[in-house]
Amino acid sequence: MDETIPNESSQQDSGRFAWVESLLLRYRLTFNLVVHTLLFALALMLAYLVRFEILGVRIGEGWFFDSFLPWLPFFVLVKLIIFGRLKLFRGGWHYASIRDVVNILFASWLFLLVMFLIIMPPRYLEETRGIKLTYIGDYLTKYPTGVLVLDFLASVFLVCTARLGFRIYREELRPVSAEGVRRVLMVGAGNAAESILREIQRMPVERFRVIGFVDDDPGKRNMIIHGLPVLGTTDDIRNVCQEEEVEEIIIAMPSATQKQLRRVIELCSGTKLKFQSLPGVGDLIDGRVTVSQIRPVDINDLLGRQAVALDAEAVARFIRGRRVLITGAGGSIGSEMCRQVCNYQPARLILVEQAENALFEIENELMAAHKDIPISSCICDIYDRQRVWAVWGTHLPEVVIHAAAHKHVPLMEHNPTEAVKNNILGTRNVADASCQFGAAEFVTISTDKAVNPSSVMGASKRVAEIYTQALNGRSGCRTQFKAVRFGNVLGSAGSVVPTFRRQIADGGPVRVTHPEMKRYFMTIPEAAQLVLQAAATGAGGQIFLLDMGEAVKIVDLARQMITLSGFRPGEDIDIVFTGVRPGEKLFEELRTEGEDIEPTVHPKVLVWKSRPTDWEKVHSAIEDLEELHNCSDRGKIVEALRKLVPEYEPRNAPSKADPQGGGQSAGAASAAVAPSV
Repeated sequence: MDETIPNESSQQDSGRFAWVESLLLRYRLTFNLVVHTLLFALALMLAYLVRFEILGVRIGEGWFFDSFLPWLPFFVLVKLIIFGRLKLFRGGWHYASIRDVVNILFASWLFLLVMFLIIMPPRYLEETRGIKLTYIGDYLTKYPTGVLVLDFLASVFLVCTARLGFRIYREELRPVSAEGVRRVLMVGAGNAAESILREIQRMPVERFRVIGFVDDDPGKRNMIIHGLPVLGTTDDIRNVCQEEEVEEIIIAMPSATQKQLRRVIELCSGTKLKFQSLPGVGDLIDGRVTVSQIRPVDINDLLGRQAVALDAEAVARFIRGRRVLITGAGGSIGSEMCRQVCNYQPARLILVEQAENALFEIENELMAAHKDIPISSCICDIYDRQRVWAVWGTHLPEVVIHAAAHKHVPLMEHNPTEAVKNNILGTRNVADASCQFGAAEFVTISTDKAVNPSSVMGASKRVAEIYTQALNGRSGCRTQFKAVRFGNVLGSAGSVVPTFRRQIADGGPVRVTHPEMKRYFMTIPEAAQLVLQAAATGAGGQIFLLDMGEAVKIVDLARQMITLSGFRPGEDIDIVFTGVRPGEKLFEELRTEGEDIEPTVHPKVLVWKSRPTDWEKVHSAIEDLEELHNCSDRGKIVEALRKLVPEYEPRNAPSKADPQGGGQSAGAASAAVAPSV
C-alpha cells in the first residue's frame, strides 16, 4: 500500500498506542520502579554469569545462593535510591536523549563508588593490618570485585537500551496520519533544523517524512543529522526536490532575512511545493522550537522587515493619561493605531468612524482586550462639520490621530469630489475642531503619493498636509500639527496582497498593471508604531517620512505568491498585464535623501524640511475647493488642486466619457497595486 494512504488499522493502532501512552504517563513512577528493579536484577545476574560461568572461572561453588541472592536486595535498593535522587524515574522514555545516557552513566558510577567504599576498607584492614572484622566484614572482603565492574557495564547497557529502544520503537513504528505522509526537505542544517527534526520524529502519528537537508555552508555537505544527510546547498533545491519527490519544504532558519527567504522561493519557482517556516528568533524561547510553531510561509515573511525598536518611554509620555481620539478607527491603519495606543494606557480612547460595522468590530475587540481603558465610540462623517464639532466638544481630546481617508487611487480619479470632501475638507474639519477645543497634538497620516503627486488622491493628501502645516502656530491655536508619510501597507483592506490571494484562489489569472510597477511595503503594526514614534518625538509643523526599505516589483510579488500557494506561475496560474490605471506612477517617490531631509532620534524616521504655505493662499484655495465639493467637472477640481500643489501633474486621466466613476472593466479594476493608507 502507498505510504501516503493511511489504512484503518493504522488509525486503530494510533488509538491503542495513545491509550497505552496515557496509562504509562499516569503511572510512570510505578512503571519506572518495576522496570528498573527487573533491569538491575538482570544486570547483576549477567555480571555473575560472565564472572563465574561464561568465562569458565570456578571460584567457589553455589554463587547463586551464596552470593547473588543475598546481595541482590542490597544492589537493587541502593541503585533505586541513587537513580531516584538523580530524578531518572520522572522522565518519559519517549523523550530519551543523550542527557539521559549521561545521567545513567553518572548514577552507575556513583553506585560503583559506593560499593567500593563499602568493600575496600575491610579488605584493606585485613591485608595490611591483619585485622579481621565480624562475619559481615569477612563476607565483604571475599566479595568478587570483578562482579561490580561487570554489573556497572550491564546496568548502563540494559537501562540505556530499554529507554532508547522504547523511543526508537515509538518513532519508527508510528501509525500514519489520516492525511497521509508528506515528503519533506529541510532548508537549513543548524540547531533549529535539528530541533524540528527531533520534534517531527516524536510525533505520535507520522505526518512528515524528512528526506534530508540543504544548507549554504559547503562544509555541511554529506554530514549526517539523526541519520539523514545534508544533500547540498540551497542552489541544489530544485534538483533535490525532483530527485527525491519532495512535496513540502520546511525553512528551518529562524534568523533568515527576507532577502534569503525570497531567494529560496525564487529557486523553487515553477514547482508545486508547499512552504513551511519557523517564527523569527524573537518569537522563540531560548532558541527552542516545536512542530506546532511551524506555519506556512506567508508573503508578509518575504516583504516584512525586522521588528522596530521603539523609544517606548517617549511614546508612553505622549499617550499615557491623555484622552486620545482616532479617526478612521475601523480601518486597517486606524484599528491598528487603536491597538497600539491601548498598550500605553490612555485616560480614554475615542473611536471616530463612519462605517458602523467596522466600528462595532474594533470596539468589541478593544473592550475585551483592555477592560481597564474607557472607550467611547462615535459614528461620525468627518465631512459633517457640525457633527465633528459635537464629538470634539463632548470628549475634548488631547491627542488626535487622523487616519480617516479615501485612499484608492483609481477610484478617486473617477470620483475626485469625494477625495476633496473627505481628504481635504474632512481634514480641515477635524484640524479646526482640534484647535477650537484645545487638543495638544494632531497627527495626520499621509502617503508617499503626496510627493510630486500624479493622482487626485495624492494631491488631496498633499493639500491636507499643507493645511495642517499652515494652521500650526497660528494665533489662538495651541495644537501641534504633524504629518507622517509612508507607502503601502501589507494586508490593508483592498490592497495588493488580499487581492492577489483572491485571484489565486479563483484559479487566476493574477492581474498586474505593468511589468515594471514597483511599490514600497510596510506591515501595518510597523507603520502604526512608527507613526507613534514620530508623533512622540517631533515638533509641530513637521512632515515625517518613514524608511520603507527597498521597493518591490509587483510582478515579482505575484510570482512569489503563486509559488507559495503551491502553483506554478505561467502554467497553473497565469499573470496578465492590464495597463497602468488612472493616476498611477510606475514608481512612487519617498524623498528620503537630499539637503531638505533631516534625521531624527529614530533611524527609521526622517523629517522633510518644508516651508509652510501662506495662510491666506491656503484659506482661499480651500474655499475654492469647498465650492467644488459636488462639481462634475474634473478639470475644475484639478485646477483648484494645482493652486496649492503646482507640482501636481495628472497621469492617465479617466476618459471624458466617464468622468465620475463609470468604472473600468472588472479585470482592470482588480489589477493589483496596493493603495496607500
